[in-house]
Amino acid sequence: MLNFNYYTPTRVVFGKGTENEVGALIKEQNRKKVLVHYGSGSVIRSGLLDRVYASLEAENICYVSLGGVVPNPRLSKVREGIELCRREGVDFILAVGGGSVIDSSKAIGYGLTNEGDVWDFYAKKRTATACLPIGAILTIAAAGSEMSDSSVITNEDGWIKRGYSSNYSRCKFAIMNPELTYTLPDYQTQSGCVDIMMHTMERYLNHSTNMEMTDGISEALLRTVMKNARILKNNPTNYEARAEVMWAGSLSHNGLTGCGTDGGDWASHQLEHELGGMFDVAHGAGLAAVWGSWARYVYKDRVDRFAKLAENVLAIPHAEDQEKMALAGIEAMEDYYRSVDMPTNLRELGIDPTEEQIMELADKCSFQNTRTIGKVRALNREDIEAIYRMAR
Repeated sequence: MLNFNYYTPTRVVFGKGTENEVGALIKEQNRKKVLVHYGSGSVIRSGLLDRVYASLEAENICYVSLGGVVPNPRLSKVREGIELCRREGVDFILAVGGGSVIDSSKAIGYGLTNEGDVWDFYAKKRTATACLPIGAILTIAAAGSEMSDSSVITNEDGWIKRGYSSNYSRCKFAIMNPELTYTLPDYQTQSGCVDIMMHTMERYLNHSTNMEMTDGISEALLRTVMKNARILKNNPTNYEARAEVMWAGSLSHNGLTGCGTDGGDWASHQLEHELGGMFDVAHGAGLAAVWGSWARYVYKDRVDRFAKLAENVLAIPHAEDQEKMALAGIEAMEDYYRSVDMPTNLRELGIDPTEEQIMELADKCSFQNTRTIGKVRALNREDIEAIYRMAR
């Protein structure tokens, strides 16, 4: 195992009706004015936004609102939020939504507390030194942003999707009521479940020594999400299944499943980010579409880890031939994706990149051939092109 530093300062308030505690939680932060940041009309139609406002008003907390966050959240909305908060004297941001809303809130928080253009952080030109305090009311179990240090923003100028990580952006609290996810369409639910699984597998499929405890947590998390995702296909209002998935989403991306490792591979995420930037696809579905091609391209470089995943998560019988086990596990994972109506290639995702677009995707992913991605195998621009072609 490797040395590690595990830091998870976010207070979690989990269960039915917990969104009504938001006013008291913000009052504890001693803040004067809140930006309520949200996405589409679903939080309005469900009555959630009214309950949030009532809770704030009960504690005499002033607020302004900014909606309109979309999946693959946009830099233009972030800049709009920064201008609004400066104008209104906002000193706390409340994200009401899923990962896109939380990520947008983090970016606004960076922009308010650091000089210069907020995109500089995502372009890796500068390092943030602060972030405005943020709280979250989670409505989609997927990204894990409510407990992570990361956020991902899409710049419409070139449609570039980039991430930035800093402990400054970790939420002060995360309110998690599984009932708030009942009305999600199945595609969003299953896409979110894939995202949760991938946050775990990216760390599990690494190129370092590992801890059995960390591996066991990861394997249990994966089995739990797969089991409950299937339950939710037929019973979307099953509270226990929603709760299991929601808690798994937080644990998958708060650093727990990376303790004692090199941090994981993350090539699949990098590959998907370019697809999300160019084609605006759902993140989890995009991950499912590229994962099998990536896995077949690199598995021989860490066949033991792929074989362990196959045996302990996908119930592939143990065999002396680890390569056979690894390939069976990759196929079993793709079978799982199919069973929950997730894509296993780009055509099933609904896109068909041209050769020119594949070259552009690879060029952006490799930062114009100035970096490699991945830990299982370091992938250069030519490797990235090959995986995109395999995934068509």
